[in-house]
Amino acid sequence: QHRVSTMGFPAVPAPPESERVCVFGTGDLGRSLGLRLLQAGYGVVFGSRRPHSSSSLLPHGAQVLGHAAAAQSAHLIFIAVQREHYDFLVPLANQLKGKVLVDLSNNLKKNQYPEANAEYLQSLVPGAEVVKGFNTLSAWSLQNGPSDANRQVYICGESVEAKQAVIAVAIKLGFSALDRGFLSVARELEDFPLQLFPQWRLPLRIAIGLSAAFFFYLLIRDIIYAYVTQSKDISFRIMVSLANKVCPIVSLIMLSLCYLPGVLASFLQLYRGTKYRRFPDWLDRWMLCRKQLGLLALGFAFLHVLYTLIIPIRYYVWFKNRTTQFDMTTAWRGDSYLSLGILGFGLYVLLGITSLPSVSNALSWREFSFIQSKLGHLTLLLCTAHTYLYGWNRFLSSSTYKWYTPPGYMLCLVLPSVVLLLKLLLITPCVDRTITRIRQGWERGADQRNPKDSQPLIP
Repeated sequence: QHRVSTMGFPAVPAPPESERVCVFGTGDLGRSLGLRLLQAGYGVVFGSRRPHSSSSLLPHGAQVLGHAAAAQSAHLIFIAVQREHYDFLVPLANQLKGKVLVDLSNNLKKNQYPEANAEYLQSLVPGAEVVKGFNTLSAWSLQNGPSDANRQVYICGESVEAKQAVIAVAIKLGFSALDRGFLSVARELEDFPLQLFPQWRLPLRIAIGLSAAFFFYLLIRDIIYAYVTQSKDISFRIMVSLANKVCPIVSLIMLSLCYLPGVLASFLQLYRGTKYRRFPDWLDRWMLCRKQLGLLALGFAFLHVLYTLIIPIRYYVWFKNRTTQFDMTTAWRGDSYLSLGILGFGLYVLLGITSLPSVSNALSWREFSFIQSKLGHLTLLLCTAHTYLYGWNRFLSSSTYKWYTPPGYMLCLVLPSVVLLLKLLLITPCVDRTITRIRQGWERGADQRNPKDSQPLIP
């Protein structure tokens, strides 16, 4: 056989069938996949209902045939068409017998059909080996390459040999393939592209809830209080001053929420005396979204920095002219407050950078743990001290408690102070030694049950 160029170039010998693949579907996804396969050195044959009219749209070097002829040209066939158009495969059952069919389809919503698309495809062509895969990749990601898009490809199917063939193609294209098991997992893989920030939902709800709660709380204390008690209209402060109070408060609380579940998990292991028991579901879900909590906290810290930088150019600041005597204590307090804030924000940025996959993959586990745990708690300490210096001795003044309510910064100090105190307890030598033994495999009470098993798994 020879491959005929659609651009009028001389025919070149076709590659052997082991290096030739077939793509059913000439839409955006099918064309992008065919182009990547050609760039990786595969011979590509497109199967189309209208092979003559489709040839001008396809990548240079690819061959386009009818479905029946294309199915006979390769052992591995990518099905890049929607489930509604699978009917054309039924008459091809004999040609597809023994072939590996890779289902790339997705649905518009979850549970759109009673069974997964891949399972439905298998029922239409029982003689073929159906593999679900490549459905989490878009046409854009295939065109731009794995360096600019998600590198992960999920695979599932009944035949081990068929999955290995698909995995080999994925690796050659520059992706990393993960075998998720049998074809019954296909519905889960088809739901992946439909998920909209699944790990971000809880952190976003927390961020929005905290922002709204503190915004209205501070609105009542600062703006409405001044209008009711002093007949002063300072509503212009909502845009900058009020926002610049809400952002650091939410940032500090969410940073505390990043490290609180780890502290709770340590105390739970200490209480149980073993690491071989599952954490509660709520704690598991909390720990899985710590990265998102931290990134949102960093975002609010960035906003706080930006709002602070524009304070000198505000009309209100220009208009307000103060002439007060120099106070050394106030100067030390102000410089310390700013210095701790800058140091804390610098570590904040470091934590955010190391959470990026491209950076974290270059770090060893010990390096990553040191930055995210040790420096993370140091960041929390600096930011908490920064807030304490902001408040200084204002808590002693009765004017601070407008309508008998504490200021927002005082409320936001509760959670980080608790987290730091609990962490201080955990790093004391006696407690830290016990937790280390538990995480090495030691269990409380194991000495009485089996003296030989009382030693840690790692000496």
